[in-house]
Amino acid sequence: MEVFRLIHTVKPGETLTQISRDYRKPLSEIIAANPTINPNVIYIGQPIMIPGFPPPDTIPFQIDVSVNNRKLRLLKNGVLQKQYPIAVGRMLSGTPVGQFIIINKAPNPGGPFGTMWMSLSKEHYGIHGTNDPSSIGKAVSKGCIRMHNRDVEELSRIVPIGTLVSIHP
Repeated sequence: MEVFRLIHTVKPGETLTQISRDYRKPLSEIIAANPTINPNVIYIGQPIMIPGFPPPDTIPFQIDVSVNNRKLRLLKNGVLQKQYPIAVGRMLSGTPVGQFIIINKAPNPGGPFGTMWMSLSKEHYGIHGTNDPSSIGKAVSKGCIRMHNRDVEELSRIVPIGTLVSIHP
């Protein structure tokens, strides 16, 4: 069985413990995948191997999220396939900007998350459905990306775990 390894580049303020939580991987697995690092001393720009995820460049799909335009675009090999309306984080709990990957999918998570949840590689954030369709197009979430249930279900059927998600203003 092939073991996939994704490379995460350490950002300002990150710790190895937070990186392990962001990717939902035990700290021991990350340390084992990186035998040459000192787990107590990591630095900005340092590459950290994250076991269990395919490198994003091996996946033809990418997701591009424009927070200001409230649009999620699905690309395949750089070509726009579909665009979806979304809701984003409100002023005090903005949607995080940066490069993330989809690390898991959970159908029917319940509550305000609609019929599908796709976790991002940032703890507590994801792309999900909603039990309040009138919120789509607005800045109302606690930072997650909300979609109509039918849209997030369609997207989750298309994109695999490990898909790159680029979020920008």
